[in-house]
Amino acid sequence: MTPDTPYSTILVADDGPARTITLNRPERRNAMTPEMQSELIAAMEDAASSDCRVVIFAGAGEAFCSGLELTVLQTMSANSTADHYSAAERIAKLFRTLYELPKPTIAAVHGPAIAGGTGLAVICDYTLAVPTAKFGYTEVRIGFVPAIVSAYLALQIGDKRSRDLLLSGRLFDATEAHRLGLVNEIVTRETLTTRVSALVEQLAANSPEALAATKRLLAAQNKAWLDTAISAAMEANAQARETADFYEGVSAFLEKRKPNWTK
Repeated sequence: MTPDTPYSTILVADDGPARTITLNRPERRNAMTPEMQSELIAAMEDAASSDCRVVIFAGAGEAFCSGLELTVLQTMSANSTADHYSAAERIAKLFRTLYELPKPTIAAVHGPAIAGGTGLAVICDYTLAVPTAKFGYTEVRIGFVPAIVSAYLALQIGDKRSRDLLLSGRLFDATEAHRLGLVNEIVTRETLTTRVSALVEQLAANSPEALAATKRLLAAQNKAWLDTAISAAMEANAQARETADFYEGVSAFLEKRKPNWTK
């Protein structure tokens, strides 16, 4: 696929040395569907082999990404165990492809980035966020397990602080995300595009071979740990999709009521 490919859920555009991948489901706050996940993987794989020097991730509309599309999750009760593992593998491939992309990556977070949206934003090499941006690993609030993203979070901020964010499921703002090291810079909404462009210019001035080699080195240093962590995470992700609490949590969220958890 190329920037000219008619994607259904994302937009891909080149501007000088940068390629921007925009999540394009603004009416659903850019919630991820299986189709979007597959298109993001394809777009990143194409960017990796292209002449672009930097890859930018952005969101159309008011949100960066609100996480997984819950109406899709609600239909999973009829899925087989193999289907659940396939879904877990797709999410794992999405984030691993992002983490190992041989080009510098920038997330321009202009609005909420929740659950998988937080993962997408903070796994990028650079995460720039506006002051009003919100983040959160909210999966436990709907009976799900923040499995795949937990591996990268622990790698970034350590076990103790990861436990707080993953177990509480609370939302946190850009200031706290910056303090934790998940956001590189807090930038005003009016200057976000300008600051991203300046960062692209700085990165593009460096040797592309050296940048790719540096990213390969960093990925290799964490490979053994991530292989083990992600394998366990995929198992937990797939198993969580078959629990009563998962279906109750998703239903309660969509019906705007309190969940009745199993005892």
